[in-house]
Amino acid sequence: MRRQILLAAAVMMAAFGALAKQPVDTGRGGAVATVSDEASRAAIEILDGGGNAVDAAVAAAATLGVTEPFSCGIGGGGFMLIYAARDRRVIAIDHREAAPASAHPGMFGNADGSEMAWKAAVASGLSVGVPGTVRGWHEALARYGTMGLAQVLAPAIRVAEEGFTVGANFHRINAANEAKFARFSTASALYLQDGKALPLGSVHRNPDLARTYRALADGGVKAFYEGPIAASIVAAVRHPPASPGIEALAGNMTMADLKDYEARIRQPIRSTYRGYEIYGMPAPSSGGIAIAQALNLLESFELAGRPRAEIEHLYLEASRLAFADRNAYLADEEFVDVPKDGLLSKAYARQRAQRIGATAAAGKVAAGDPYAFEDDRSVPLRPQPSPLAQESMHTTHLAVSDREGNVVAYTFTIEDWGGSGIVVPGRGFLLNNELTDFDFKGPHPNLPEAYKRPRSSMSPTIVLRDGAAAFTIGSPGGSTIITTVLQILVNHIDLGMSLADAVAAPRMSQRNGDTTLVETLLDFPASAQAQALAAKGHRWRETAQIGAANGIRFNADGSVTAVSEPLRHGGGSAIVQRP
Repeated sequence: MRRQILLAAAVMMAAFGALAKQPVDTGRGGAVATVSDEASRAAIEILDGGGNAVDAAVAAAATLGVTEPFSCGIGGGGFMLIYAARDRRVIAIDHREAAPASAHPGMFGNADGSEMAWKAAVASGLSVGVPGTVRGWHEALARYGTMGLAQVLAPAIRVAEEGFTVGANFHRINAANEAKFARFSTASALYLQDGKALPLGSVHRNPDLARTYRALADGGVKAFYEGPIAASIVAAVRHPPASPGIEALAGNMTMADLKDYEARIRQPIRSTYRGYEIYGMPAPSSGGIAIAQALNLLESFELAGRPRAEIEHLYLEASRLAFADRNAYLADEEFVDVPKDGLLSKAYARQRAQRIGATAAAGKVAAGDPYAFEDDRSVPLRPQPSPLAQESMHTTHLAVSDREGNVVAYTFTIEDWGGSGIVVPGRGFLLNNELTDFDFKGPHPNLPEAYKRPRSSMSPTIVLRDGAAAFTIGSPGGSTIITTVLQILVNHIDLGMSLADAVAAPRMSQRNGDTTLVETLLDFPASAQAQALAAKGHRWRETAQIGAANGIRFNADGSVTAVSEPLRHGGGSAIVQRP
């Protein structure tokens, strides 16, 4: 079997004229890191053709929609963070999916008043939010790019038409979703063969998606949000293409919901940490604020010279406290008053840091009261914390830079592996199940409402030093995105690891729970590192792997190092323009 995998990989590399993919690459010019070699090479193709980092990021994202369709695509949404080198400023583009006009706080309730099961809601038209990805690409290219959709979609169209070899990771995710895809005739036709996942080593083509991309290349953003493609999306949501004998809940999306969708250009979250400026996404992402708050908590402690176990203990407890506040307060700021200034206050962090002791807290901790640290003291709302809502672990992140020093950190998603499971008939892409990121019952600031964007954990992050880009990082992983990015920052800044080592290191995700989620992939629980932390009261719960991070480091000598995963998600692809 291993020989078959290697042979299949060789066929794929020959087809695209590529060398074996590698997780780390250092050189000059532009750089890219993604989980897909085809996507990374699409970005390099655009950079070599004179495009900038924004152009290359959209090209990579479109190609990921072909090769990683179970985690991202034009049926979903995302958050793009851009560093404009000439102006030395960071821009945040929010194209998160939005609830349709029909959404309301009780939409995920059963007839008897009980809360709908999360899994029951996922594979349905009811779970589908208005997709934002294409609108986000349009805004990014129109405002900050140098190319149009026709140019940047060309590599993805080629991959969709010519196909790519089904590798081990694609096959693993496909197999895990056989039951979901079997529920819908269109998904079955595209991703199953005789009811089973596409065979390992087979060549997968998606001519419907190629035609959809060509329609976008010809007609621009309106071709997606108005006209035949939009009508196909609405029909799939309102009348899911269920397989014979299967019933699927319908949604109530309309053509007006699609036509009215807007991306938002937002002010990014800015914080400082030990001489660095940390930029992240604002609400409805919870990542930028939670990471900044956790770093503020850690900055209350002098970490230099401390043993690794002490630093990691403080990281875990800072994450616990940040998640207590994240779960209580964060949601779409267009609908709720988020106490952002208080949560980001260094003084509030110093007060909260007093809760951190020499040993792990005994389970969940209560949210703090950031309102005393707000500029506006009149806000009366004191939400009660709720348990961590179920949030899918499945997304993708990419990092791109260009020779001018512009940087893009981009995380986008369709939420669960395979999203809702609904492939839009004749269009070749999966629709998201993003509305299940809302809390299903309240009172809570993250309840569904018309046009509201569900809270997210996506955390594209750009780090500056003296106004210039130092490095960028991001990851998939649901709510573990926040802890993954935070831990990589601590590994790199406080523990002095290279960015590559910081990405490859075992991950620990403490999200205000009784246990900390860790990875079986790297045999963490049996390690001396785990034993040292267990002595401080930390307890573990295992999962296969956490996240699949990608980043770029800008070195003092003017070179760049692109960094992806060596093992997680089957290993990533990091490429620089000039070795």
